[in-house]
Order: sequence, then structure tokens, then C-alpha cells
Amino acid sequence: MIMHNSILKTGARALSSIMLALACLVPGVAVAQDQLPSDREQALALFDSNNFVAALPFLEKAAIAAPEDPKILSRLGFAIYAAASSEKDSASRQKLRERARQILLRSQSVGDNSNLTMIALDTLSRSDITDIPFSNLKDADSELRKGEDAFVRGDMDQAIEAYKRALKLDPKIYEAALFAGDVEFKRAYAANDEQFRKDHFAQAGIWFAQAIAIDADRETAYRYWGDSLDAEGKSDEARDKFVDAIIADPYGRRSYVGLTQWADRHQISLAHPKINIPADVTPKKAGGVIITLDEQALKTADNDGSAAWLMYGFRRAMWMDKDGGRSKKFAQMFPKESAYRHSLPEEVEALRGVVESVLVQKKEKPEIKLTASLVNLMKLNDAGLLEAYVLFVMPDEGIGRDYVAYRKANRDKLRQYWLKFVVGAAIKPPVDSDPRGKGL
Repeated sequence: MIMHNSILKTGARALSSIMLALACLVPGVAVAQDQLPSDREQALALFDSNNFVAALPFLEKAAIAAPEDPKILSRLGFAIYAAASSEKDSASRQKLRERARQILLRSQSVGDNSNLTMIALDTLSRSDITDIPFSNLKDADSELRKGEDAFVRGDMDQAIEAYKRALKLDPKIYEAALFAGDVEFKRAYAANDEQFRKDHFAQAGIWFAQAIAIDADRETAYRYWGDSLDAEGKSDEARDKFVDAIIADPYGRRSYVGLTQWADRHQISLAHPKINIPADVTPKKAGGVIITLDEQALKTADNDGSAAWLMYGFRRAMWMDKDGGRSKKFAQMFPKESAYRHSLPEEVEALRGVVESVLVQKKEKPEIKLTASLVNLMKLNDAGLLEAYVLFVMPDEGIGRDYVAYRKANRDKLRQYWLKFVVGAAIKPPVDSDPRGKGL
């Protein structure tokens, strides 16, 4: 289902204007009563054409007739949320947002697991940002909001002209370029003429590229561009854009929507390499550090390389002071930080210690059969992608703080990790249905 995700920030008219807009946008036509489309059919047709304002009254009627229809409930909740985002009165807006949230939760309770509902609920769980301007330039912000009002009425021509005016007034408005690209995408998607489709898909790409040039570390333009490329039949290029969206914001849920949907459409499995670390390091308040190794790993240590995990504990212990504080090693690496934290350099050094130990064992016992975890670890190390694995699969609060600095110099390695190790060629079902790893 194609829609303009900009509604998640702003857009749509106040509910008080819905009936007036409906009268203007859905003119009366003399049709026999038995030929009239049902409320449900009209609601879905208007919603799918991005005319959320006109769709709302039909969605309300359809929901009364079928109170457990997840398709209707999800769209009703979203349409109310869209209306709430342009409600000027804060108290009224909060009531609308809460009603939208309750309807979307009810939709989930009757089987709705769509990304539309997931993303809308995610946004509604956060603080209301409707009044935050897109630009510090009042005229530019006003033009962009005019574009959003036109969009939710289904007037694509007015919408894109307003976005262009906003961007001319303020060339740094990410949303203006993003929304213009989305309009071009929808024009192409809805068209039947092949040349028209080709031209407008190309225009969409130009706008998305401009948004990325404004801010390469926001995920949305990559994800929208991926949708456009996939609709155009450019599957591999779409996959790459979806991966770039994850790299832009790896710790946000929305970043993964594009790639997971792409994988479902193309029956591609997504799975991080599985590495179970059977060792742990715990500082003692009274002094010292405790290194533990899983009992099962101890039993098989001589036969499958598991003894190497002791090195993991030793290396991590070097980063901790005896009371769990700021060790000399940590202080040298992070001189501006006053307290110890788990970090990317610490974790990678510990894993490399395991690799070194495995190499020694294999030299002494060439016939040794490594565990699956150690095999995966060695492959990642050989590819130079241990840092990427740690950042995407093991990011606790401390490690996550090192992501931005690593990405700045290693975007290509982060991309290689996803394309080489996560995006597989196997037919579904996926090995791991959640490609986000542990997340934050």
C-alpha cells in the first residue's frame, strides 16, 4: 500500500473541515442506488489515492458496520491521526491523537500487523511535534505546510509546487525535497504510460538524492528511494538504498521497514551471523574482575576451540579497573570521558583475542572442528567486518555511542556487512525474522 509517510510529522486538515472538503472533492453524480459503491469501497479508494480528508467519513461508517475489520481500523486510525496533526487547538489535537492510538491498538488486537499501523503507533507514543517548524524561515515553513494540506486532499500538482517554493526559500529543508520526491514517485506508480512512469521515477530519484545531500544521516530519503526503485523493477538498487537507510539510523525501528518488506517481496532471507559468546566479565566492588566461561564450553574446550573464549574475558578485563571504574586503557582511548563504559574498541579487541587464540589452536591441532560461532567469528574477522557486526548486533548503550564516529570513516564497510553477511539468497522462511539484532 503506497502512501505519503510525511503524515507522520504533519499534514491533514482539521476534522471540522472534512465534510466541506468531501463536498468539494467528491461531486454528486446521478447513479442508481444499487450501483453506488459501499462505504468500505469508497473509504479504501479515497485512502489509497492519498485523499485522507475525504476518506475519513466513509472510514467512520465502514468501521461502525464492521468493527473488527483490521484493514478499515488501521486506515481509520491513521486518517484521524492525519487530521489531528493540523488541528490548531492543542487539547483537541491530543484527544484526536489518543482516539487514533486506541483505534490502531484495536486494529492490532484483531490481527493487524502492518507497517502502517506499527509506524503510526510508534509516532503516537512520542511527544507531539506538530507545532515544531520545518524551517526557521516562516515563509518556507508556510509553503511546506500548504504542500502537506494539498497532499492529504489528493492534489499532487499543488503539493509539489508548494514543496518547490519551500525549497527555493530554504534550500536546507530536508522534508521539502523528500516530499517532492514522494509525489513524483506516486505519479509514476499510478500511471500506465511507460515513458511517463520512467520520467517521473527518474524525477523522484533526483529529489531523493537532493534530500540525502541535505542530510545523509537521516534514513527516510533512502527508504523512499528504495520503494521507488523497487516499484520500477530495479530490485538490487532498491536493496542497496534500503541498506543505506539502516546505516543512516541503525537504532531506529523505521529504518528496517524497507529492507524487511523488500526481502518478503523477493523471498530473500535476512539473518545476522550467529555468534554465541559463552564468556562473561564482571568487576567486583571489593577489587578484581571475575571471568566466567559457560560450563558446556568448558566441557568441549579442547575439541571445538571453545577454550579461545577465555581470551575474550582476559581482553575485556584489561579495559576495566579492578573496581569497575575507568582503567588506564580506557582513559587512553577516551581521554575526554570521565567514567568507564562498554565500548566498540573493547568489544572488538576482545573478539580479536579469540581469533588469535583459535589460530594458535588450529596450528597445534589442524584437525580441530570449530563451533559454528567460532566459524562465523573467523569469517567476519577475515572480511574486516567485526566492528560492523558489533555495532549492528551487540549495541548496548555504551557501544552505540561509538557508531557515529565509526560510520563517518567506514560507511562502505557497514554496507559490505549487510550485503555480504545479512542479505542471503535463500528462499523463505528467514533464518532470523528480525534483522535488527539486539538493538538498543
